[in-house]
Formats: sequence, structure tokens, C-alpha cells
Amino acid sequence: MTFKNITFKHTNSETNSSIHNFVSQKLNTLLKYVGEGQEATAEVEFEKITSHKSGSICRAEVNVTVGGTLYRAENTAETFDAAVDSVRDQLDQAMAKAHKKRNSMFRKGGRMVKEMMGFSK
Repeated sequence: MTFKNITFKHTNSETNSSIHNFVSQKLNTLLKYVGEGQEATAEVEFEKITSHKSGSICRAEVNVTVGGTLYRAENTAETFDAAVDSVRDQLDQAMAKAHKKRNSMFRKGGRMVKEMMGFSK
């Protein structure tokens, strides 16, 4: 399973197919949180900050939409690869938290139904 739509935007930076492949690989690791019937899209923005000459001048922002829920992360680093790695970690944490909460709420509802029907004893 892969992302169907990944949109790339570059601001003050050049388009590079190797960074696009790198981002696609990183984002495809997040598909473990996507259900079977859900559609996942991603918008990736790369920006090179022109007011700086050195240091953290590469900014990456990623918006992932899964089934109507938006997950967003951004980071600034010395290279685009480092920024994308950090953004992927932030998205992984946010999506894991939502996945865990959704599963616990589903189980809580199941326990309530079981108690109401009298099967708990």
C-alpha cells in the first residue's frame, strides 16, 4: 500500500527527484495507521530560508489527511533529509496516539455493550 496522492511544493529551492523518493519512502511507513477503506493523501512543502546563510536553513512541512483527519508537522534543519526525518517522527507520534485512542474507545464501547447485555458475569 502506498500513498495515492503526494503533492510537492518547493519555495526558494530546486526540485529534486531523489528527495521526492526519500519522502515517499518515509511517508509510506505511516500507512500502518491507515485502515482498509480509508484514503490517505499528503502535501509536502520544502522551503529554503533565504535570510540565513548557515545553520537551520531547510524547512519541511507535511500535511497528511487520513479519512478526514489532518495530521501536520514541520521542522527546520540543516538539510532537507534531516528535516523530513524529524517530521516523519512527529507524524508517527501523532498518528500512533490517535490510533491508540480510537482502539481504546472501541474496546470501551464493547465492554459497555457486554455489561448492558449481562454477559460480564
